[in-house]
Amino acid sequence: MTPPTRDRIDARAKVTGAATYSADRHLPGMVYGHLVTSTIGNGRIVAIDVDRARAAGGVLDIFTPDHPLTFASGLKGLAAVFAETRLPLADREIHYHGQIVALVVAETIEQARDAAALIKVTYEARPPKSSFEEAKRDPAPPPVTDLPLGRPIRKPDDVDIEAALRASAVRIERTYEVPPRHHNMMEPHAAVAVWEKDRLTIYSGTQGPVAHATELATVLGVQPSAVHVISPYVGGAFGGKAFTWAPSMLAAAAARALRRPVKVVAGREQLFTVTGHRGASSQTLGLGAARDGRLNAIKHHTISQSFVEDPGYRTTAKYYATPNLDIRLLITPDMNLPTATIMRAPGDEAGSFALESAMDELAVALGMDPIELRVRNHLETNLEGLPYSSKHLEECYRVGARRFGWSRRRPRPRAVTEGDWLVGMGMATAILDAGRAPTTVTVTFRPNGIATVANATSDAGTGMLTVMAMIGASALGLPVERIKPALGDSRLPVKGINDSYGAVGSAATATVTPAILASAETAIAKLVEHAVTADGSPLRGADGVRYENGRLIAAGKSIPFGELLILTRTAEVEAQASSADLDQSHAYASYAAHFCEVRVNRWTGEARLSRFTTVVDAGAILNTATARNQITGGVLFGLAAAMCEEGRVEGDTGRISNANLADYLLPVNADTVPIDVHFLDYPDTRLSPTGARGIGELGTVGAAAAFANAVYNATGERVRRLPVTPDKLLAQEAHGPADAQSARRGPK
Repeated sequence: MTPPTRDRIDARAKVTGAATYSADRHLPGMVYGHLVTSTIGNGRIVAIDVDRARAAGGVLDIFTPDHPLTFASGLKGLAAVFAETRLPLADREIHYHGQIVALVVAETIEQARDAAALIKVTYEARPPKSSFEEAKRDPAPPPVTDLPLGRPIRKPDDVDIEAALRASAVRIERTYEVPPRHHNMMEPHAAVAVWEKDRLTIYSGTQGPVAHATELATVLGVQPSAVHVISPYVGGAFGGKAFTWAPSMLAAAAARALRRPVKVVAGREQLFTVTGHRGASSQTLGLGAARDGRLNAIKHHTISQSFVEDPGYRTTAKYYATPNLDIRLLITPDMNLPTATIMRAPGDEAGSFALESAMDELAVALGMDPIELRVRNHLETNLEGLPYSSKHLEECYRVGARRFGWSRRRPRPRAVTEGDWLVGMGMATAILDAGRAPTTVTVTFRPNGIATVANATSDAGTGMLTVMAMIGASALGLPVERIKPALGDSRLPVKGINDSYGAVGSAATATVTPAILASAETAIAKLVEHAVTADGSPLRGADGVRYENGRLIAAGKSIPFGELLILTRTAEVEAQASSADLDQSHAYASYAAHFCEVRVNRWTGEARLSRFTTVVDAGAILNTATARNQITGGVLFGLAAAMCEEGRVEGDTGRISNANLADYLLPVNADTVPIDVHFLDYPDTRLSPTGARGIGELGTVGAAAAFANAVYNATGERVRRLPVTPDKLLAQEAHGPADAQSARRGPK
């Protein structure tokens, strides 16, 4: 059966400019805030001279640590773990280069920006601790939290991993480096805030309107019900808009102080520092195997800027079977760097690069096909011994190898050339935990023949709005055109329980769609009851009334629900339902197999992507158009890490030297090719009634490793520090192959 496909229902609005994003909002009497950021990486503010700025035209106020805005509390819960806990303008201490030191509010954005340039800040500077290379020499255990991230994993508990590695017939141990990365979504963090008495309405791009409202309420010292977040369109997020950051806090607090609507839009350079990023990590992988390729030991030790990125825990524990496993994390605490936060597939992306590169290196040492090595170490259960609900990873390998033409691969590096280009193939596995959370959906029948489906989640480009319409149409037996989906509003469902999960963790579709089915069933039952009991209903008192494709049918009569509501003078029939609890008897994950071909110029070291195939096992595919878009975008996200993305920090100053889109390189059309995406489409009905699992982050997992493995096959040079750039390939070729250090051989 071919999965359904439908273009995004909001596509025309987005491509014509009709979609209204947060920064597009213009309210009567609105004024503009401009952020001023620090020019040192560590120290304190001695003085802030704002006299000239205050005298500039149109300036209403300038907020600084000496004239701060009023906040009640810092962030709580998960936000305090994954976002910046220090409130903006809280004190004179400078913790990182680019920290907010002032907010200028003026009648126009130009006046605010010009006045900001007149502010003079005097600092007492201290040497910053900004070099990850230096900091990782003295790491520390991560802080104790309620989260599992950062906790060591040893299976069995008393395993001596070094002894297990030594006892292996073939073993390798390598270190892989991943630099900082930045979300760089198209839409910057923006907020327009307005107060009516003690109630706040804020237009702010967010992945979770309900969570955003709750976090702002905590910071501002009001009840969550007093904060209304509106975010119907989000121009990209990738984890960077999962929690609340300073621009929204400052807009809300300034609007309350000035009693006027305030707009704050972070500048592109400011997004590199004030709204979080992916921290650097250094991972040491040790693999020990028998001569037939079966793993005897896996060691994955990581040093990371933050325990938010725990590559071993998130990745290695769920990939391959082994009797001996040791995963540890150390962090580099108290660095003078912007806050590290979640970024698309946190931990999984970086961890998969290290693990899947190491597996490729082990395959080389064994003289074994990389697919065969992975199949021989197929994992059937998670660490707790729970079986996976639906796992077709081996089929992903088979189908992907056939579609890609893997049989034409030459195992020996540099064996295939095309003129000045060395051609190579590589592959990697992608695994991402799947799940869902409780949420509530409202389904409403209206007299105009339209049914609405409402939930407070977000569509950050995933296609959620379209999927809500499609599932609502299927559940109600209506054309999609007669379904009006609503999301991106913290007060949805209309009369609902604000428990929306939001678009986080590749779980939104699996979370929301079961609730749509349940709510539709409840709404239909309520509509039938209304048809039987309401005054003016032609079916009043009838037996055997049933709902079918938008009509109420009984006793030879068939009435559209819209007509029924008109006859009964009823404004709407509405019902809510929540999704049921997740079956805890199984483990859940989505899977993919990536296959990549590259061409590397033998003279310049330039590596070009030439082909990419990925085969995906992610449960039922509810809309192939948006699902393919998600996988393609995820693959490109991972390939960006392999080809070009890298945040560069000046160790002496803590300044991010490439905090702009000219120097921070992202893939453009010329860097990529059409990506072949194939879905297996096996519904996972244990996870949810719709059978769908998450895919938003799956594509990015393993993509960088597939690219790097293909580069090795093309050149014989192994790049273990991303990105794979010409200087690294040329330097390695000049000094001899990176794999000159052969795998160590254990006892026979």
